[in-house]
Amino acid sequence: MFLEMKKINSVLILVLFFNTLFSYAQTSPPSKIKITGKVVEKITKQPLEYATVIFLTADNPKPVAGGITNAKGEFDIEIQTGIYDIKVEFISFKVNEIKQKNFKSNTNLGTISLEEDANQLNEVIIRTERTTVEIKLDKKVYNVGSDLLVKGGTVSDVLDNIPSVSVDIEGNVSLRGNDNVRVLIDGRPSNAINIAEALRLIPADAIEKVEVITNPSARYDAEGGGGLLNIILKKGKNQGLNGTFIASAGYPENYGLSGTLNYKSKNFNLFTTQGYNDRNNPGNAITNTDFLNSNNEIINSVNESRTNERFSKGYNGNFGIEWNLNETTSWTNQVNYRISNGDNIDNVFQDFINSDNTFNYRRNRINDEISDNESFEFASNFVKKFKKEGHKLTIDGSFSKSDELNSAIITDRATNTSTVKFDNTINDQSQNRNLFQVDYVLPLKKGSQFEAGYRGDFIDLLTDYSVINDGVPNNNFTNSLEYKEKVNALYSQYGLKIKKFSFLFGLRFEDSNIQINQLATNDFNTKKYNNFFPSAFFTYEISDKSSASVSYSRRVQRPRGRLLNPFNNLSSNINIFVGNPDLDPSFTDAIDFGYIKRWEKLTFNTSLYVNKTTDAFQFARRESGDFVNGIPITLSSPINLATEYRTGFEFTLNYSPYKWWKLNGNFNFFRNETQGNFIYTDFSNRVITQNFDNVATSWFTRITSKVTLPYKIDWQTNATYNGPQDNAQGRSLGIIAANLAFSKDVLKDKGTVTFNISDVFNSRKRIMETFLPQFSSSYSEMQWRVRQFTVAFTYRFNKPKNEREKQPRKMQNDGDGGDYQG
Repeated sequence: MFLEMKKINSVLILVLFFNTLFSYAQTSPPSKIKITGKVVEKITKQPLEYATVIFLTADNPKPVAGGITNAKGEFDIEIQTGIYDIKVEFISFKVNEIKQKNFKSNTNLGTISLEEDANQLNEVIIRTERTTVEIKLDKKVYNVGSDLLVKGGTVSDVLDNIPSVSVDIEGNVSLRGNDNVRVLIDGRPSNAINIAEALRLIPADAIEKVEVITNPSARYDAEGGGGLLNIILKKGKNQGLNGTFIASAGYPENYGLSGTLNYKSKNFNLFTTQGYNDRNNPGNAITNTDFLNSNNEIINSVNESRTNERFSKGYNGNFGIEWNLNETTSWTNQVNYRISNGDNIDNVFQDFINSDNTFNYRRNRINDEISDNESFEFASNFVKKFKKEGHKLTIDGSFSKSDELNSAIITDRATNTSTVKFDNTINDQSQNRNLFQVDYVLPLKKGSQFEAGYRGDFIDLLTDYSVINDGVPNNNFTNSLEYKEKVNALYSQYGLKIKKFSFLFGLRFEDSNIQINQLATNDFNTKKYNNFFPSAFFTYEISDKSSASVSYSRRVQRPRGRLLNPFNNLSSNINIFVGNPDLDPSFTDAIDFGYIKRWEKLTFNTSLYVNKTTDAFQFARRESGDFVNGIPITLSSPINLATEYRTGFEFTLNYSPYKWWKLNGNFNFFRNETQGNFIYTDFSNRVITQNFDNVATSWFTRITSKVTLPYKIDWQTNATYNGPQDNAQGRSLGIIAANLAFSKDVLKDKGTVTFNISDVFNSRKRIMETFLPQFSSSYSEMQWRVRQFTVAFTYRFNKPKNEREKQPRKMQNDGDGGDYQG
């Protein structure tokens, strides 16, 4: 079967190659004419994207021409002159047929309305299920509802199943191997202080879809050198009262209960999502370090092992109301609230080894950390649509407050002494964030559009960190860090379409005012800078099923939080992470070449990308000059390097060989070149230069298979491999991991039972090798969460499983609204 798949892949590549050549070379004969029109939903008048338009003749039962609608519901199809039957189809809608129409010249069919088919909505038909991954030229849309692997999981689990996206064992998100990613929730930056922890709190079942935008236009926030991820939460869009409830339980201890509910009438839509979870995420790590002399000979060693027990309880809820003031005006207000508390027990053992490899003594450090997090957000959205289609004004505002308190008691004892040491650390953070945005879209003459807008983002974060050693405050690790960020932005962009060519030109201006104040040391630092961020997109429609594009954008990555704070962790007393308050932002110029092709059963999307980043962040390890029982303390800090070049190639495939089998594959290969030196003065007043020039290549791939077995049992599997990668101070090793899930509909398809296994082989770890000449050589493994088993039960009322919900209003920055479409 594997050889057959290889042959199929080879044939597909050849077909793609010759089809592209043929499409470019072919010319339309004089007898061809152009048929245009628009497809909408009958009641709401919302455009239907991906509706199918087919032309048939009386002497040929097979379609002789056809196409699909774009995001505005529009189609543009070339046919020979003649008499045709036309069928307009869309999943879960009645077919609209136009019989025996004679076409002699270019014709606009106007607006074609489709009506929902109530009978189809209540049937469970495999072909009506939405594709898990929708591939578009400028983005990928991941629909969470059809993914069995994340039932009972969190947003982090969702992101780790998305093509092009990876989540490391600490919850940090990367896109195409680049961790400079901007994560949005409903088009807005998350109000959480620790975004990785926040993503683990929101239940997967609260998400409708995730949009992956690798090269955003000027309309988007310029933050995120690697691109954007937009997490869109469920809001409910169906008429009447309906909802979904999900209960889950797993091992290690993992319990969750969540639900979505909405009631929609003519003028109002009330919606809410509620979720509670009680979890334990046990993990483990090892770090074996050999310390070297000037001849790189081992003078002593420390073998460090640790186990983690992470207990957490959390509530995540929102409530909102959409008010249709009239046919052209809507106003939505929403409240989001999250609260959680946890107990993280970090048990560290350090075995000290002599130079002759004999055991010396053991040290045990137990870090018992208790955390309390709470955040509140109010968001408001106002949309005014004008008479001309596409002409609208959108006003958004959000106001949030977040508090996070982490306190830890560290107990330190060793076999070579009877003394027991007690350390206490307190990390108290409070953040206020306000966001205000205005967007205006003005369609001009046919085929062109103008957009403009303003965005103000204001953050005020205060971090108090203190350490007490055996009852005595340690001023070396105590500080209050005040971070204030004010970013005001203006943008404008213009798009037009000329025949099969589409153009979009944009320019964004951002004025940044950053204050980083260390209050304990009276060290005040203000950074002011303003920058222009241009963008340009060119698209060519080769045919109604294939397109090619090239795009450019400029992006910024501002350092925040842990990267800046010089005092935030003391779980290990010999390997300490230290933030760098003098970090500067990094800037990225990104170019992306894309191609997409659709066949009946296959969608293929590929891109070639080149990124150049100046002042790129890099983590550097160095000696501190301090020792613990003769063992040197190693510091790890982020620094700005000169330049980083990243080039890569990726492709994504959606393939449905049969009605009962769906495949999705993603492959990404990238080359990362770093150029720069780290120059610093060490503890003995020597000037040290570390050369970080390095060229590294790596790749990762993910394949997901979903099969419908007999008795209507769904089976979904995915496997991911992250290839090894070198850096200037060592290398990371390759990692393979797999997930597995089964589901069965019950209670006349109103309920679904799902069983999944996360990390089937218990192999998802970060494995690193580090070498610092004349100082140390180390090997480390870290597993944030061990293999997990989960059973989930879903119950739906007044909401058929495969119902296609009515299109929501297009919100700014949700990846749809305002994007220029020819």
